Amino acid sequence: MNRKVKTQFEDWLSRPLSDPDLQKELQSMQVQGNESLLEDCFYKELEFGTGGLRGIIGPGTNRMNVYTVAKATQGFSNYLNQQATSPSVAIAYDSRLKSELFSRTAAEVFAANRIHVFLYPELMPTPALSFAVRFHSCSGGIVITASHNPARYNGYKVYGADGCQITTRAAKEIQAKIQTVDIFGDVKRTPFENAVADGWITFIGEKTVQAYLDAVSFQSLCGSEVIDRKLSIVYTPLNGAGLKCVINCLRQNGFTNLHVVAEQEKPDGNFPTCPYPNPEIREALSLGLRDAKRLGSDLLLATDPDCDRVGIAVKKGSEYNLLTGNEVGLLLFEYICKRRTALHRMPDRPIVVKTIVTTDLVKKIADDYGVEVIEVLTGFKFIGEQIGLLEQTQETERYLFGFEESYGYLSGAYVRDKDGVNGALLICEMAAYYKAQGKSLTMILEELYKRYGYCLNTLHSYEFEGAEGFQQMEKIMKAFRESGPEEISGKRVLAVSDYQESKRRCLGGTEECLYLPKSNVLKYELEGDCSVTVRPSGTEPKLKLYFSVQDVKEEHTRQIEESLVSEMERYLTRSNE
Repeated sequence: MNRKVKTQFEDWLSRPLSDPDLQKELQSMQVQGNESLLEDCFYKELEFGTGGLRGIIGPGTNRMNVYTVAKATQGFSNYLNQQATSPSVAIAYDSRLKSELFSRTAAEVFAANRIHVFLYPELMPTPALSFAVRFHSCSGGIVITASHNPARYNGYKVYGADGCQITTRAAKEIQAKIQTVDIFGDVKRTPFENAVADGWITFIGEKTVQAYLDAVSFQSLCGSEVIDRKLSIVYTPLNGAGLKCVINCLRQNGFTNLHVVAEQEKPDGNFPTCPYPNPEIREALSLGLRDAKRLGSDLLLATDPDCDRVGIAVKKGSEYNLLTGNEVGLLLFEYICKRRTALHRMPDRPIVVKTIVTTDLVKKIADDYGVEVIEVLTGFKFIGEQIGLLEQTQETERYLFGFEESYGYLSGAYVRDKDGVNGALLICEMAAYYKAQGKSLTMILEELYKRYGYCLNTLHSYEFEGAEGFQQMEKIMKAFRESGPEEISGKRVLAVSDYQESKRRCLGGTEECLYLPKSNVLKYELEGDCSVTVRPSGTEPKLKLYFSVQDVKEEHTRQIEESLVSEMERYLTRSNE
C-alpha cells in the first residue's frame, strides 16, 4: 500500500469522527484489508471543478463526507470573504443520502466565517437554488446533489452571484483556497442551532418558492388559445426533489388531471425502484410506464433527483414512445417559435443556445424563424453564461430557449440553469395545445422530420472506475490526439475540432481558431452530415461518445450509427492496449 495512503487512513481511523457512519466504514476497511479500496478512498483529494465536487459517499479525501464538504466550504468561504463585503450564500439540497447533513454542515461553516446563509428548509430543485441566489441578491450558492448518479454518489455544486454555475476561472481560484485548508485543523464551524439563533442562518420561506413558481408560469405561451387542460399526465419525481414544485406549478396553470407514481413519490436517496435515477434510461421509467398504460394517460413526465432535467413518454396507440432529449428540445423550440410568432412576442434578433453535442437539426428550424443559433461547450452553465452576457447589455429578451441533449431545457432568463419544472410545464402545455388540434407530439415530430430530414443522435457511455480508470481515459484521449482516425466506418474525417487546443483542423491542412473555453473534447466531422464527439465526463467516471447522423430515411441513419459505434469501440479498445 502507498505510504501516503496508509498514513492518511491511519490518521482518519484514529480520530473521533462526528459522523458515526464514517467510523464504522473505516473500521470495516481495516478488517477487510482491501488495499485497492483504501487507495481509491485516499490516493487523491476529491477534485473541485466548475461543477464543484462529486463522488462516492464514504470516508477519505477522495469521497463525499462531512469533512470534504466542510473543507470545500471553508475554501469557498475564504474566497467569498476576499471577493465581497458582508457576503451571503443560498443553499439547497435534494433527496440523496446525507444531502441534508451536508447542507447543514456547509451552513455551519459559512456561518462561522460570518457569511449569511439562506437555507431551504426542505429539499428543492436545483433551479430553485439558482433562483434563490438571484432573488436574495446572494454572493453565491451551493446545492447538495449528484443529479442522476447512482445512490452511492453525492455532490456539491457551486454557483456565482448571477445564479450560474461558477466559471472555470472562479473554480480555479476557489480550488486554490481549498488546497490551503487542513481538513481537520483549519475548518471553522458554528453549531447549527446557534447560527440560526444568532441570525447567521435564515430559512427560505414560501414567498421565495412562490416567486420561483410564478417566474416559471410566466413562461406560458398558450395565450387565449384553446388547449386541452384535461390532458392526462403521469408524473414521477424518481424519489427526488421535484414533487412539490412540479405538481404545484402544473396545478397553478390548470393541469389537474395528474397521477403520481406511488413508489417513487416520496424522497428516498436509496432509489429502491430505479438504481440509476436517470430519465434518459428506460428502466427508470418502468413504473411510470406501468401506470400510464393502466390509466391510458396521454403523457408521462419524469424528473431526475434534483429536478433540473425532465424526460417524457408519449402515448402512441396502445404503447408509449420515449422521446430523446434532442427530440423534446426540437419540439419545444418549434413550439416556442410558433407560439411567440402567433402572440406577436418574437423579439428582434432572437437567440437559441445549444451545446456542441446537441442535434444540429435545430439550425434548420432556426433558419425558418430567423433565429440565431449559438453553440457552447457541453454543460448548461455555458448556456447560462450566454444569458448573462445578454443581461449585461440589457438584451435578455432576445433569449428564446436553451437546451442540451441530456434532457435539460430553459425558456426564460429568471434562472441560469436548466429547469425541470419549466420543462415539465412547457411540455404539458405543448402536448395540450396539439391535443386540442387532434395531434400528438409524435405526430408533430414526424412532421418536423418530413420537413427537415431525419437526424439520429445517440450517446454511448463507457465506465472507467477508480484511479486506474482515470488513467485509462487519459491514455485514450492522448491516443486520439496523437493518432486519431482519418476515416470512421468508411466515412472520411472532414474536420477535427480539438477544444483543448482551441483549433479546428480541416481536411487539406487548414486550421481555424475555436473561440470557446478550453475543454477536453474532440469532435470529428464526417462525410454525409455525420459527426462523432469524444468527451470524458466531468462528473462521472465515464468516457462519452456522441453520434449524430442525418439522412432522409430513419432506417438508414440507424444502420450508419451502428457501424460508426462498432468502429469507434474497436478504436477505444486499441487505444487502451
